[in-house]
Amino acid sequence: MNNMDWLYDERTQCWSLQTTMTIGEYVDLINDAHQTRGALSGQRDVLTTTTAKRIRARMVADIKLGAVLPPVVIGAVIEDDVFNTLPIDEADSVNEVLGDSDLSSLSIIDGMQRTAAMLEAQRDDPTVSNRRLRIEFWLATTVRAMIYRMLVLNTGQVPWTISRQLTVVFSPLLEEIQRNVPDLAKLSTPDDRGRRVGGGQYASDDIVELYIAFSLRKTAVDAKEAVSDEFSRLDFVDNLSDTEFQAQFYEALGLLARLDKSFSRYEPKESTRYTRGRDIFGGQPARIGFIVAIATAVLGRPGANRLAEQRGTRLTALKEAQNSLIEKLDGLNEADLAEFIRLDVLREVLDRRVGQVGRYERAVFAEAFKVLVEEKFALDSLEPCWRAN
Repeated sequence: MNNMDWLYDERTQCWSLQTTMTIGEYVDLINDAHQTRGALSGQRDVLTTTTAKRIRARMVADIKLGAVLPPVVIGAVIEDDVFNTLPIDEADSVNEVLGDSDLSSLSIIDGMQRTAAMLEAQRDDPTVSNRRLRIEFWLATTVRAMIYRMLVLNTGQVPWTISRQLTVVFSPLLEEIQRNVPDLAKLSTPDDRGRRVGGGQYASDDIVELYIAFSLRKTAVDAKEAVSDEFSRLDFVDNLSDTEFQAQFYEALGLLARLDKSFSRYEPKESTRYTRGRDIFGGQPARIGFIVAIATAVLGRPGANRLAEQRGTRLTALKEAQNSLIEKLDGLNEADLAEFIRLDVLREVLDRRVGQVGRYERAVFAEAFKVLVEEKFALDSLEPCWRAN
């Protein structure tokens, strides 16, 4: 019997599909989706407090006794050609709906604890696999729509953190970044850190922090802590409501990678701190400072957001200005490039004895790249940037 119930969300251009399947079918679907990330390890952690363990143990016992759980919510970013065929009213299974879509795009938006309980109950009692449960699938073509849907309609979880919500769509977000930012030379993951040996190479969790910093336009972003500032939360949601926001972040990331590659051409033999061109963007303080400077120029200061048309115009102007600078840098020999980036001045500024070194470095780079952006990248050297703080 066909049990597919379709609704179209016009606000985020997503399809909501509610259906039922057996616990065995659900577990197989999720395990297949996450086999490249160690089954469910890529999702939000299972709660480990004493209270949570007791509740989950009760849930496991209830599942064995035939309890019907609340619907689990699954998100999927699918290809345009698959999305354009929806809804498929005659489909008898989710596999028919997803077609040849990459299952690694599936994410558990709501139901991680229930999933853990189902897995435990299935291990204890194999007959649990035949029990049925309700599933709601949210199908979208962009990760922006999926993130917006989670942050606006699924923020009742406590504690609420932007990072925690982004972690749910971590894999499809990074896949979309790699497709849309060709200047990224390498994107390392927590399981494959690697070593940065050139410009345009970054860690995936650092990219997520840049994503948050770009939206909030703040250098003091701790992706591991809760975002308690209600205004920051609203800024993030407001930006995601703009269909161009995601593309603007990718453009900003591309600007960072291109400038990083140009600076990285300076490669002297000594390898102490901040002696090579790639050392500038080798740390998160400079990357955050650059991204925030671009975001502020394009999006506007927090609380004073610019119109979509203004954002597009400003971003285009910044790209043209930076391209002119990069053309100039690429025409310099190594000695002239060293004279332009003035790492000796940067080292002197950063070597000052201060408390809270990490916060000081972020402030230095934030002011530095603010100057670079305000001067439309038209500088004879970076010395005015390094001395701005």
